[in-house]
Amino acid sequence: MSLLAVFRRSVLLLVLLMLTSTLALAQIQPSEAQRQVAAEVAESLRYGHYADVSLDDTWSKIVFERYLDVLDGQRAFLLDRDVEAYRHLETRLDDILLDGDLEPVYELYRRYHERAEARYTWLLERLDAGLDFDYDNQKRLELDRKDSPWASSERDLDELWHKRLKNAALTLDISGQDSEQIEANLRQRYEGQLTRLRQTNGEDVFGLFMAAVTGSIDPHTEYLSPRQGESFDIQMRLSLEGIGAMLRTDGEYVKVVSLVPGGPADRAGVLEPADRIVGVGQEEGDMVNVVGMRLDEVVELIRGPKGSTVRLDVVPAEAVDMTRSREVEITRDTVDLEEQAARSEVIEIERSEGTKRIGMITIPTFYVDFDAWQAGEEEFRSTTRDVARQVEQLKEEGVDGIMLDLRNNGGGALQEANSLIGLFIDRGPTVQVRDARGRISLYGDTETGTLYDGPLAVLVNRLSASASEIFAGAIQDYGRGLVLGNATFGKGTVQTLSDLSHGQIKLTRAKFYRISGDSTQHRGVEPDILFPNLVDPERIGESSLDNALEWDTVQEVQYRHYGEPWEYMETLRSRHRERADTRPNFVYLERRADLARQLREEHTSVSLDREQRQREAKQQEAEQLALENQRREALGLELLDEWVDARSEDAEEDEPIERVQVIEAAEILADYAELSQQRLASRR
Repeated sequence: MSLLAVFRRSVLLLVLLMLTSTLALAQIQPSEAQRQVAAEVAESLRYGHYADVSLDDTWSKIVFERYLDVLDGQRAFLLDRDVEAYRHLETRLDDILLDGDLEPVYELYRRYHERAEARYTWLLERLDAGLDFDYDNQKRLELDRKDSPWASSERDLDELWHKRLKNAALTLDISGQDSEQIEANLRQRYEGQLTRLRQTNGEDVFGLFMAAVTGSIDPHTEYLSPRQGESFDIQMRLSLEGIGAMLRTDGEYVKVVSLVPGGPADRAGVLEPADRIVGVGQEEGDMVNVVGMRLDEVVELIRGPKGSTVRLDVVPAEAVDMTRSREVEITRDTVDLEEQAARSEVIEIERSEGTKRIGMITIPTFYVDFDAWQAGEEEFRSTTRDVARQVEQLKEEGVDGIMLDLRNNGGGALQEANSLIGLFIDRGPTVQVRDARGRISLYGDTETGTLYDGPLAVLVNRLSASASEIFAGAIQDYGRGLVLGNATFGKGTVQTLSDLSHGQIKLTRAKFYRISGDSTQHRGVEPDILFPNLVDPERIGESSLDNALEWDTVQEVQYRHYGEPWEYMETLRSRHRERADTRPNFVYLERRADLARQLREEHTSVSLDREQRQREAKQQEAEQLALENQRREALGLELLDEWVDARSEDAEEDEPIERVQVIEAAEILADYAELSQQRLASRR
């Protein structure tokens, strides 16, 4: 075949592809069902949401900007003139939603779609031409462009994407891949993104717009399409299967938000909150690069039959360079219910006057066997019943105090948090719930008597949420015990799921308040004594989510104080500080938190010069390695040559880093028990 014939055939194929794409794009239209449900969503937001939602021009402007963020959050596809061509929608989206006139919204999507398809085609053409990058220049790539202005020309976007392509290739090059592997990986990435783009249908576009609409109100209000609703139901019924990790999109990456207590990932100990997943592989076959992939598609890759193995390519949360990934394996399984059950241990604290014994009860979640409870069975399983048995056992062992470990406890059954408080107080209110109309319902413990009235502490962290925050807040307000650890997650809202004519809506309907009147929303519960934070609060927590409802207060209710731990706080904090300054693991946690914050603030761009990039990465890792080896030297452990080995080495230590918080919390409770006893003796 002549060159002219080959050229004509290529042109013909290109024209056919363009015609196919144009026809497919023209078919992305709103349906009558979507027009109807748009109006239903508007009514739900106006009359059913907790907040006072006004669907007006001001709100419309917020939704317009959020819709642009949903479509092109990194300002990488649309041009300034594209956005300006649709600026007239800025004050019309409230009317569009109420009237169900969705065509203008779809039209804006189609403009984005055209730009994105052209860009992925441009990238593939560059790969066809062969990668020939010069990695010895001083250019840098900005990592986060969400606040950048829209590009004014195609040339500007070409320059941006040239940098992006170069960065992607350089990242793979530094990780040890040869040119063929790099080209194959990048081709797989961009062809996959182009294929997924071309598979977009009208339902997908409606979902994108609804995400902008509901996300403008609060992060927990959400529209679920019929398919998403079915998937949500499956997750609720089969929530104890899979790897047991909650994931969220973070730019181009999929981020681990939390681990299900007792789940496969939790038991394996290979994932931590804020880790980023960049690749997914099955037991056999190649690892699939998931950078830039939609969250639901990544979840589908991770899911699989019980007993099978999934391989994940993970960049640790502390890593500042995306080349520092490691492969981990997790066996898909059901959550071990016994791992979620409350369990106890006794921690011995050595003091000059003798050994103090502190009982610790770990509560991974607030659970109850609803079916058995509703059936009227007397011996149904629940958090409160299990904790009560553990308390009785610890009392028989003669402990000097009891500590409840609610770290990583994301909540669960509200009634269990309520009844659990009742084990430690003699009747009284526990939580206030305010609905959308401002009506406040008061929940409390109605049974007389307490199961345990001795020294008490609650250990929490950033992943302690919802019911955990209600429990910790009540114990703190009553003066019943100490709250130790980190500021909690800050989820103080209640959602309900309602059916629509097409899909469902998850709507924030109420808000939790402590008996003191303070909300647990946004701020969470602030501990009496703070520990170094192992989880970055700017990445994880209610305050890290867009449009989270604000903290506020209601009137406090009448309640009594069971103790006055604040009277001892100065002494407790002073003793804690003295111990913390001499404990290598505690010093390490404090310095690591400071270093992580410093690196995050400094690392806003990456160099496209290979040597400079490697120098920066080595410098950052050298700081992390030096910090780790200072800790290891103080503990008499073997020093490490590579910082990336730190996590696996830590898992083999007799006392893992996180254990230091447990020991220090027990020390503080022992101090509290001693000071309380001295005060009591002085009053006799």
